[in-house]
Amino acid sequence: MAQLYKTIGLIGKPKHDGASATIKTLHDYLVANKYKVIIEHSVAQSLDINNMIIGTLTDIGEQADLAIVVGGDGYMLGAARVLACFNIGVIGVNRGNLGFLTDLSPDEIIEPLEQILAGKSRSEQRFIIEAEVYRHGKLKSSNSAVNEAVLHAGKVASMIEFEVYIDGSFMFSQRSDGLIISTPTGSTAYSMSAGGPILTPNLNALSLVPMFPHTLTSRPIVVDGNSEIKLILANDNHENLQVSCDGHVILSVMPGDEVIIKKSECSIRLIHPLDHDYFNVLRNKLSWGNKLY
Repeated sequence: MAQLYKTIGLIGKPKHDGASATIKTLHDYLVANKYKVIIEHSVAQSLDINNMIIGTLTDIGEQADLAIVVGGDGYMLGAARVLACFNIGVIGVNRGNLGFLTDLSPDEIIEPLEQILAGKSRSEQRFIIEAEVYRHGKLKSSNSAVNEAVLHAGKVASMIEFEVYIDGSFMFSQRSDGLIISTPTGSTAYSMSAGGPILTPNLNALSLVPMFPHTLTSRPIVVDGNSEIKLILANDNHENLQVSCDGHVILSVMPGDEVIIKKSECSIRLIHPLDHDYFNVLRNKLSWGNKLY
């Protein structure tokens, strides 16, 4: 039978003993079964494997049919931001904590992987967002986010003031510690910790979650996923302002700047085992109750 995936990229958390051991196990199994394997260069340095094919995340996106990411959700996010603009399936192996995006257990990985490689799997598209910072009408910086883009001050517990527009219509002005704009994927991450709603992954929606607003009437709101969200920073802000993308990429913002957040043209194609169930994941990760009978 012809191989569904011919070239497979292996990506993992560098200098992590567990991730390195899992990647070596995957490499040995895949090579033994005649797959071409590309190992991402930052993790390859800590592996003792002969005749490795090494490449960047971009190389994997361009050449591979499937990428296996070994690590926690944080490392999965970093890889996904790069791989989203390539037509490549992505599987997560959980070597972190909660692991909402990483399905497979490193202790029982070969059997479910065999099923996936045989085509017995399901896939889903997760959209990502772009954050752009404009100053005097000119684009100053931009980046993408899988989970969320967060407007906040550069230091803790510092109030900032801004206006929010949805598709050009003024929605509200606010004084708060900031604002979280979350995708459905990110609704179980920072947004949830701030009291935001959980959005099922198939929804075309974005949630706006205020961070410690200076009013009791401010509440999270969910808007259409195709909306353009514009934040205008008040001129009398005096703090160093930032937009964080997935908590990793930082865009500097100044008073008077405009921040545009909208859906990206790229999306992530996640590959799951056939028995994957999103609500089962929520029950297990969040310790929800099981059926009564």
